[in-house]
Amino acid sequence: MSSEKTKSPLGNAFIGIAGLIGAGKTTLAKSLGEHLHLDVHYEPVIDNEYLEDFYRETAKYSFAMQIYLLNRRFQQHQEIIWRNRGGVQDRTIYEDAIFAKTLRDLGQMEPRDYETYVNLFRNLSNFMCRPSAIVYLDVSPENSLKRIEARARGCETGISVEYLRRLYDNYEEFVNDISRLIPVIRVGWNEFWEVEEIAAAITREYTASSFLRRISK
Repeated sequence: MSSEKTKSPLGNAFIGIAGLIGAGKTTLAKSLGEHLHLDVHYEPVIDNEYLEDFYRETAKYSFAMQIYLLNRRFQQHQEIIWRNRGGVQDRTIYEDAIFAKTLRDLGQMEPRDYETYVNLFRNLSNFMCRPSAIVYLDVSPENSLKRIEARARGCETGISVEYLRRLYDNYEEFVNDISRLIPVIRVGWNEFWEVEEIAAAITREYTASSFLRRISK
């Protein structure tokens, strides 16, 4: 968490961490928050009352799950803006639409539910200030699955590499689209970086203010 006595080198920057399930967003967000002296805002997982039902009966609970996450993420997004002291967010509100689209594509969400979700998201987006930058952790679907298996969350045992590949393709489309509006720093994340190394690279690229930057070791 940030300290009132220690100013972040990025000022009150709002940095969103994006990436596949299991990519390592939470670990990086925590480390970056400590290193850059920014508050960290975590994805609602432990207290997500739909999570187990969603993984057990995806088609039945997909719409409820996405609406729940959209509501929680909007609340968190606005809180970061209202505090006006910056922060690091573990998964952005924009990514929820990737999951909703993937569920629709796989026949796990009805098209009418998807359209309702998209329209609600668009209405909410009218009230949202954009993050300063999004850090996209580019991880292959295969490595994502290995990390999911390694952390062994019981409810995630049914996630397949085929699902992750579809999700990855939609992430690629998302990155290309969102980088027209919000600076995106794309990080090759199949191998983890030292926090000092990634923090320095993010600070450098954030300061450069380009709208799509790719960094590598």
